[in-house]
Amino acid sequence: MSTSAVQAGAPGRGEAAASWKPFRLQQQPFFDDKNRAFWILQSAGWGGYFFLRSLSGLANNFGFNLVIHIALLTATGYSLTLLMAAMFRRLIKMRPVITWVTSIILVLIASAAFSAIETWSHATFVKPGIRPEGLQFFGSIILTVSLLVAWSALYYGINYYLLLEEQSDRLLRLENQASAAQLAMLRYQLNPHFLFNTLNSISTLVLLKQTERANAMLSRLSSFLRYTLVNEPMGSVTVAQEVETLKLYLDIEKMRFEDRLRPRFEIDDNVSKARLPSLLLQPLVENAIKYAVTPQEEGADIEVSARRLGERVVITVRDSGPGSEDHWVKAQESTGVGLANIRDRLAQAYGPDHRFETDTNRSGGFSVTIEIPFQIETFEEPK
Repeated sequence: MSTSAVQAGAPGRGEAAASWKPFRLQQQPFFDDKNRAFWILQSAGWGGYFFLRSLSGLANNFGFNLVIHIALLTATGYSLTLLMAAMFRRLIKMRPVITWVTSIILVLIASAAFSAIETWSHATFVKPGIRPEGLQFFGSIILTVSLLVAWSALYYGINYYLLLEEQSDRLLRLENQASAAQLAMLRYQLNPHFLFNTLNSISTLVLLKQTERANAMLSRLSSFLRYTLVNEPMGSVTVAQEVETLKLYLDIEKMRFEDRLRPRFEIDDNVSKARLPSLLLQPLVENAIKYAVTPQEEGADIEVSARRLGERVVITVRDSGPGSEDHWVKAQESTGVGLANIRDRLAQAYGPDHRFETDTNRSGGFSVTIEIPFQIETFEEPK
């Protein structure tokens, strides 16, 4: 270590580990650069061929001339396989029949060239004036063919694997894009649906010349939209943020129903930071208002509760309305936005790892229960 490094303050073991860990995590995968990977494997393979054959020859006292012979064979094999790789790179994109037939022909031609050079080299360096004949010559050809077939199989195997991975990655990206588009569509369904109902109420107040209430409702609508637009349509929010959004929405509806709408929230502190898809609960509260508060002259209570059960979050929206399931069936059939929208978004975000149930309360009213994994990390749908 240099003096300047010591004077500057050498990092301790903890600091060194911290600086080394990101370096290891950021290392490039081996096959990310296919050209570099090919040259490494090509050089390592033929280098191993040279080393093993030389070691075997020296162990059997064949002398230094054998090393020259093996070096020449290694250079020959290295060069021939480079030419084969250049051809295979084009053949791999053609029809399978053309690829395989042409590849076999190339392997046979390369094997013949390799065997001719090996025969000449053997007669020149190893046993001058003696040429291999009969089974010795046939065995040499079989060994050469086997070597080049193995090299070709490895080349095609690796490249077909990489092509398959590229296609899988491309398919996964397309699926994610399609899923994201569907999620955006589901999420964007909510704003027009909600705006239609709210603007209709504002229009009614204007017709009744209740301008102050209409202005107040417009102001609260502006606050609600400003709050919801902050969140990404495919993103997630905490339970606390979702509850805050619901309170803004209920402030708007309170202008319409006044004391007939009685909301109540029971949110455990240990789930306030749990995340869920944004505006997931608003359609449930909206349907509760439409089918529990609106039909009854005395209005209804609407309760939103959230609690943690182990590694799960259980959210319930219940009301004290008529409790007829037909109302909720009509709610999803009439607009296609309410319960169907929530089911689709839960399926996109969590797959089968969620629960969505509806039930008629014994004491009257209707309830919807959602159970999702407890997550505090920011995520984008689909998970």
